[in-house]
Amino acid sequence: MSASNRDPRGKGTLATAPLLAAVERAQRHRIPPPRLHTGAGSDGGGVSLRTIVEHLGGSGLRSALARSVRARLHELEGEGLLERARRHGVEVWSLSGRGRRRLGRDRAAGVDVALAESPQHRAWREARLAAAMEIGRFRARLREQLAAAEALLDTDPPPDSDAWFELAERLRQSARRVGSAWHCLREWPEPDDARADADARRDAGDEALEPARQERLRALRAGRRNIRLWRERGC
Repeated sequence: MSASNRDPRGKGTLATAPLLAAVERAQRHRIPPPRLHTGAGSDGGGVSLRTIVEHLGGSGLRSALARSVRARLHELEGEGLLERARRHGVEVWSLSGRGRRRLGRDRAAGVDVALAESPQHRAWREARLAAAMEIGRFRARLREQLAAAEALLDTDPPPDSDAWFELAERLRQSARRVGSAWHCLREWPEPDDARADADARRDAGDEALEPARQERLRALRAGRRNIRLWRERGC
């Protein structure tokens, strides 16, 4: 947290404007998007303390930043700038109408509300970097397995069915890693922080395809931005 995001009243207190801006951006980036109404039974699209801390450039709930944020959230709730609810037993926070008006006035007055890199932009940047580093290895691994398939085809006597089933699984995993890395490196647009970066799994030209083909491709694209799925798994 930069010095400009500290409250000028001193004591290292988190300034109000950046904290409100962090809650606002976290709400805007929430997937699924928040409901457009509030009232009984609604959490107003609230976001958790952990998420707010991430939008302020921190991580985890045991840090000094998280403790400071937690205290300030309760203070701002007391001032009527935030609303608190619970979702699945977890406290969530959202801007009140008064909080939105306060943030708008601060921005108009030139108050510094600059935030750290958003979590969704960090995820895109880290996936792009990982793809650049790994795609060569993934392609080489796939080539090796294709060569192994050629060798199995030429084996005499032919291998049993289990050998083919195991090879099919390895080929599927390797081909998906290559496809995922290519998507992260070349096809995933840089996120715009004005909106949530949700992968709709729809690409340009899909509308020209038969509906059944579109649905098949959408299913195959599931998880294509999840670099945790790149881990090697045994067969």
